[in-house]
Amino acid sequence: MRIIAVYCILLLLVGCEPLVTNKTNADNNASAASQAENVNVVEKAAQDERAGQALVADKNSQVITYQEIEWIELMPETDLDALLNPPEYILSVEEGAAEDTIDSIKASEMDTELNGQSDYEKALVSTDTIEAMDGKYIEIPGYIVPVAFTDAQIVTSFFLVPYFGACLHMPPPPPNQIIYIEIEDGFKLEDFYEPVIVSGKLSISLFEDAIASSAYTMTMDKMRFYYDSE
Repeated sequence: MRIIAVYCILLLLVGCEPLVTNKTNADNNASAASQAENVNVVEKAAQDERAGQALVADKNSQVITYQEIEWIELMPETDLDALLNPPEYILSVEEGAAEDTIDSIKASEMDTELNGQSDYEKALVSTDTIEAMDGKYIEIPGYIVPVAFTDAQIVTSFFLVPYFGACLHMPPPPPNQIIYIEIEDGFKLEDFYEPVIVSGKLSISLFEDAIASSAYTMTMDKMRFYYDSE
């Protein structure tokens, strides 16, 4: 009887062992599946984050198209009309003569004709701008007039102007025909009379300096010489 009891116990032990092993395997499998699921969740989150970053990058990285403009597009039509129709006394002065200077406007008796009231004189110092140009990305040609430069002759800021002028027939550009530009790294300018083309974001902002005043400023993106190919 004792032998049978021992035998039954052995059978029970033997019979129960596979159940314990199977339960352990099931637990291990469940644990592995859970870990795999956690890994997948983490990986999916990482993928989603990367995808989100990619979307942000794509949204922020835009192709900028610069609008080619002419200088007169920065000037109100009333100013343009005034400059295209100078007073009679200017036409009476021979170009290149001693009287053909900007200072002669104040020194001459003809200054009484102007008396600070003519449309022409107002246009010469006009800071009126074209509101639609504010914030536009433009490309425009011009000449460089350095404002600030280092001892090594590295230009760090300059005025961009449509032409060089200093006489009655060709007076200096008015403020709304001048763009002020700053460059952090600067550049070395070899020839002041070499025209350039600049591209960047234009802003309506008055800048005043002893050299001149400008009604526009620009955050410049690139610059090249006018006669160079792109």
